[in-house]
Amino acid sequence: MGKINVEINEELLAAVQRALSTVTIKDTIEKAFREVLRVKARREEVAALAAMSGQDLANPSLMAGAWRQ
Repeated sequence: MGKINVEINEELLAAVQRALSTVTIKDTIEKAFREVLRVKARREEVAALAAMSGQDLANPSLMAGAWRQ
């Protein structure tokens, strides 16, 4: 882990701290990074479902036997 010097807009930092319920700058940045990665993963999941990528649901012969009569 390294140290990085960066100028941060204090109003933006305070707003993000309120949104994330964090106190320290380090915790705020780490939680924000994790949130960005969570949102990215969710978007990828939604895109895969929308495209039926890798889903057995796209296989008509398999799905024909899935429904109970």
